[in-house]
Amino acid sequence: MIDAFLRKLRARDDLLPGEEDVLRRAVGETRRVPAHRTIIRAWEPVRQSTLLLSGWTARAKDLESGERQITEINLVGDFIDLHSFTLKELDHDVVALTDCELACVPHEAIREITEKFPHLARLMWLVTNLDAAIHREWMLSMGRRSALARVAHLFCELLVRLQVAGCAGEDDYAFPLTQIQVADCLGLTSVHVNRTLQELRKRGLVELRNRHVRLPDLGELQRLAQFDPGYLYPRKQAR
Repeated sequence: MIDAFLRKLRARDDLLPGEEDVLRRAVGETRRVPAHRTIIRAWEPVRQSTLLLSGWTARAKDLESGERQITEINLVGDFIDLHSFTLKELDHDVVALTDCELACVPHEAIREITEKFPHLARLMWLVTNLDAAIHREWMLSMGRRSALARVAHLFCELLVRLQVAGCAGEDDYAFPLTQIQVADCLGLTSVHVNRTLQELRKRGLVELRNRHVRLPDLGELQRLAQFDPGYLYPRKQAR
C-alpha cells in the first residue's frame, strides 16, 4: 500500500531492520477523494498527516478574485502535509487534481516514530527538506525563467520524481494535468501555456496524447530548461 513511499525513501537512504514494519503500522484508515475536491482547508485543525497512494494533488493558495497559485504538485508516494505534524494547521489548501486514494497517519503515530526511531525521524525531516527544495526551484522558475523554460522544467521535474517512485519510463509518464492547472503551477495564463506547448511540440521536445506525455529529446529539453535534478536529491547521499 505504501510501496511508492518506501521506494522513495530507499532511493535516498537505507531503511534499517524493522523500520518498514514501523511505517506500515503507522498507517491508519485509507479513503478515496474525487478530482477537484479540497482535501485539507487552510487554517483548519489537522491531527493526521496524509500519504498519497494514487493520483495527483496540489498545494494551492487562492486570491479573493478566484485566481489560484499552485505551489507544489504531490505525486504518488508523497506526504501531502507532513509539515502539519508540527504546524497543526496549514496556511494553504491541498486539493485533488485527479481522483486520489489517501492513507492517514495519525500525528500520535508520527510522534512515536520521532521519539523511538531517530533514523526514521531523520528521513521524515528529509522529506520536508525535499518539499522546501522544490518550492525554491519553482520560485526561481516563476521569477526568472521564460515561459518556455518554465514548462520544460516542469516536465523534467515530474519525470524524475515519478521515476524515483517507479511510475515513469525513461522518457514518458501519465500526465493528467489540464492547461489551466499547468498555468496555475507556473504563473501563466492558459492561453500562454497553450502557445508554449505548441512551440515545444514544434521543436520535437514534447508529445502529449491521451493524458500521457513523452519527451523525445530529453537532453535538449533539459538544456532548454537549465534543469539540474540535484535539488530533488534522487540518490543516496554520503553520510
